[in-house]
Amino acid sequence: MSRPFRAFRIHRTESGVDARFESITLDDLAAGEVVIQVSYSSINYKDALAATGAAKILRRYPLVGGIDLAGVVIDSNDPRHQIGDRVLVTGCGLSETHDGGYSELARVRGDWVVGLPGDLDERQVMALGTAGFTAALAVHKMEHNGQNPSRGPVVVTGATGGVGSVAIDLLAGRGYEVIAVTGKPEAEPYLKSIGAVKTLLRQEIETADRPLEAAVFGGAVDNVGGQLLAWLTRKLNPWGNIACIGLAGGSELHTTVMPFILRGVSLLGISAAATPRDLRLAIWKRLATDLRVRQLDLIMNRILPFDELPQAFEGYLKGQVLGRTVVQIAPSG
Repeated sequence: MSRPFRAFRIHRTESGVDARFESITLDDLAAGEVVIQVSYSSINYKDALAATGAAKILRRYPLVGGIDLAGVVIDSNDPRHQIGDRVLVTGCGLSETHDGGYSELARVRGDWVVGLPGDLDERQVMALGTAGFTAALAVHKMEHNGQNPSRGPVVVTGATGGVGSVAIDLLAGRGYEVIAVTGKPEAEPYLKSIGAVKTLLRQEIETADRPLEAAVFGGAVDNVGGQLLAWLTRKLNPWGNIACIGLAGGSELHTTVMPFILRGVSLLGISAAATPRDLRLAIWKRLATDLRVRQLDLIMNRILPFDELPQAFEGYLKGQVLGRTVVQIAPSG
């Protein structure tokens, strides 16, 4: 188990972040009960921030990057996970406080490990990854809080990203009229192909600072935050839900209590990393059954060889990527 293997490791230097491929051993990895031979990982916006130093994601250095991984257990001190089990890990502090999935081998805590759900394979669960899990968790929480198609259309912001794309597919599959908000007019055919009924251009939305506006939406899945999230609170029908996920447009929220006390609007925080294990297992089970993504092959539009990983992050920071990118860690065959 001490043989060297390849990993994409992130360091902090005097000049900033330095992320590079290295040859390491298990002794270099954070502690854990389960060792996984990684087949696939993925790229999330958070991975791009971490690998480039565009935001402070890592809590300690050096760490292996990658918040997702899927593969086969090759060693385990946890009776829940046996050698040969096909498993996944998403979030749970990977590439933040613990070594992540951009590595031929990973060592993780047993509580984080999830067996592959249903008939989904390693590539498919990484096509979903943290982004797909987060979108499913958002739909799950919204519906547990009373969301249903009769309340009106559901808006998805940051629609071309991984979370947004999966959310559109899931909502459309459950009978919702989905409105996609994007800054990319050229993405309209893609968004409609995965289930959006119409698109709104982000740059054409007037986010004036009024306490309430005409209520036209039944709910929202928001990946942007900032002014756009504040606008959504003012546009929801009574008892609508907003699943709050991202902050690409800003971390501050300037609004009033009016939507909450006059219309009963609910703002639901979605934290994939902090999801309790029982709920994590339930969401992955749903992603293989009643919340199965219908257009996964359209949403997962790129499988990237491990060697090409470093060149992929810039596109995420510039907002140029549609859907999901899977990273193939293990060589073909």
